Amino acid sequence: MLHLTGPVLVGREEERAEAWVVGGRITYDRPAGDHEVTTVDGWVLPGLVDAHCHVGLVATGATDAATAEQQALTDRDAGTLLIRDAGSPSDTRWVDDRADLPRIVRAGRHIARTRRYIRNFAWEVEPEDLVAQVRTEARAGDGWVKLVGDWIDRDAGDLTPCWPADVLAEAVAAAHEEGARVTAHCFGEQSLHDLAAAGTDCVEHATGLVPESIDAFARQGIAVVPTLVNIDTFPQIAEPAREKFPDYHRHMLDLHARRYETVAAAREAGVPVFVGTDAGGSLPHGLAGEEVQRLTRCGFSALEALDAATWAARAWLGRPGLEEGEEADLVVYAADPRTDVGVLAHPRAVVLRGAVVG
Repeated sequence: MLHLTGPVLVGREEERAEAWVVGGRITYDRPAGDHEVTTVDGWVLPGLVDAHCHVGLVATGATDAATAEQQALTDRDAGTLLIRDAGSPSDTRWVDDRADLPRIVRAGRHIARTRRYIRNFAWEVEPEDLVAQVRTEARAGDGWVKLVGDWIDRDAGDLTPCWPADVLAEAVAAAHEEGARVTAHCFGEQSLHDLAAAGTDCVEHATGLVPESIDAFARQGIAVVPTLVNIDTFPQIAEPAREKFPDYHRHMLDLHARRYETVAAAREAGVPVFVGTDAGGSLPHGLAGEEVQRLTRCGFSALEALDAATWAARAWLGRPGLEEGEEADLVVYAADPRTDVGVLAHPRAVVLRGAVVG
């Protein structure tokens, strides 16, 4: 049995003095009888959520199981215990059988326009096949579908939407009919207008948000996972295109330059914002704490940024936190993360399914 001396941060507005873990589950009632007790001191949070993470993906595509395992362990040891895998070509269902690895909510594999995304990452289809592929991925995932909404169009020399607006709307409706929510990779401005009109549920990155699309997102409750640690790399992404695609190069640098202001405007308008890192592909795992810090640069208070990585994020994904009787997936810190989110980089203890794993 674990005794968590607390404070236990059950919710954004709820705190308990202490808690116990018995049989892998959390309780706030002191257990009766004699138990062998391990005491864990410190501030307790639900396990962090990385709402944009790719387990089983590296820069060249799918990985082997050993690499995927190490990615998941890196996230776990950094305190991330719930992952929304926003597209992966690897079958990671085996992770569900491992009590020592984070839980994963999958979006199936990316769906992209032919030759309009990173090689080996996505199913590549033309518009006439988009709806059928969306239905397939909706059935393969855990309630999410991931589209690639825009990418560089080499004929246009800049970012352009990948899908005709009418086909996109039909695809989103098909996903909803299958019981899945839709998210989409989007950098530029026009694809965000199209996705809002189509009724998407979420957008990744969303660097092209402008007042009109921000208002639409806020009215419709469309969430944004900005992945600011990934947007930091835009200058590197754009540099090879400087000479051949100067419009694209300038566009990417502009989106990068206003990234914090864009997210701040979305927050101010009431757009739901959640923490995601885009780990996998080219970024390392274990960066959720850094992403929380980035949100504080966008005007989020420490408590708001924590909410985007814990209580609110879990509710959005339909997964429990530290409520009575739930499985104990939690992280313990030496200081109060509500006043200093920097402590997220240094977990004192990581507890998964009730067992101390880090």
